[in-house]
Amino acid sequence: MKLVVLDRDGVINFDSDRFIKTPEEWRAIPGSLEAIAGLNQRGHRVVVATNQSGIGRGLLDMAAFNAINDKMTRQLAQVGGRIDAIFFCPHAADAHCECRKPKAGMLREIGRRFGSDLKDVPAVGDSLRDLQAAHEVGARPILVTTGKGKVTLKEGGMPEGTAVFDDLAAFARELNGWATEPRR
Repeated sequence: MKLVVLDRDGVINFDSDRFIKTPEEWRAIPGSLEAIAGLNQRGHRVVVATNQSGIGRGLLDMAAFNAINDKMTRQLAQVGGRIDAIFFCPHAADAHCECRKPKAGMLREIGRRFGSDLKDVPAVGDSLRDLQAAHEVGARPILVTTGKGKVTLKEGGMPEGTAVFDDLAAFARELNGWATEPRR
């Protein structure tokens, strides 16, 4: 099985420092939905792994979170794509849970549910914590410079071997030949 793990906010959709709290605030990054559809068409199962501390902080409830994801999956279906599963951590940072990235509990759960050890599975994110969680489980950390990605790239400290792409569409285009040297 070919699997790709994606962060949501900043990778698939535009991010906000005030959190994405409603379906109206969710806006796809140009080309991201088509990129997912292209991954699906090449036989990849796409899974989302997203920290959603806004739930734990009371900024949105599960109904709003589900409505946001429904909007995303409907728009994705319109371009011929799908997301096979959405995993999320609802806890605020002070909860010290095991599922909140940079800890790898959420990714380990993905591995269990999909019967994969995640070794070399591409895990695409825009923040250092996305990359750290990927590295911890042996997944291949991929940074996109959308969302918080430019800041993450500038600050450095990324796991060795992190590949860098302008956006999810660029990653998807290069997936079959991405074993070349990553951009730094």
